[in-house]
Amino acid sequence: MELRYLSTGMFESNCYVVGNNGEGIVIDPGAKASSIVKLVEEMKLDIKYILLTHAHIDHMCYLDEARSMLNARVMVHEADAPALSDEILNGSALFTIGMTFKEADILLQDRYSFEVGGMKFEIIHTPGHSPGSICIKTGNYLFTGDTLFRMSVGRTDLGKGSHRDLMNSIKNKLMVLDDNVVVYPGHGESSTIAFERENNPFIRLG
Repeated sequence: MELRYLSTGMFESNCYVVGNNGEGIVIDPGAKASSIVKLVEEMKLDIKYILLTHAHIDHMCYLDEARSMLNARVMVHEADAPALSDEILNGSALFTIGMTFKEADILLQDRYSFEVGGMKFEIIHTPGHSPGSICIKTGNYLFTGDTLFRMSVGRTDLGKGSHRDLMNSIKNKLMVLDDNVVVYPGHGESSTIAFERENNPFIRLG
């Protein structure tokens, strides 16, 4: 399995490309579509799906362009699906850019799983940052979007966020994972479940 990422574009959120055996997925197309396509071409991948860890503008501002250029199907949790067509829910209205997007092709639920290039991906519904926030697990890799960061957690003062839900999601669904699971967040540096369990102040004190 090969993992590469971009942290560019309008909001500099992390966009991940994960591939194996010539097939792959894109997670959170917040990087410019042309940059994503260039990276995909370097990795020699056929992108099957574009996954959104949640439907906030900084993680999907190039969604429609990337979908068209890569001819890929879009996945989002069903609870965040309405935000694709709502500039208030997706947060773009806050930046006075008012962006909306086409409907997703596949609506996700907790424990949904699928395979690409021989890799099995599992969806973990982690509401809190947004109602439909998810984490995506494959092997010992965990893509956490804005649910869990290195030494921090996602904000909950936007839209329909809930700090209680966020902490329940982290404690009951993420902190039960193996210590060696590597965390790849939507912003900032990677970490591990063990490191966050021992050092993240929100988890230790929350």
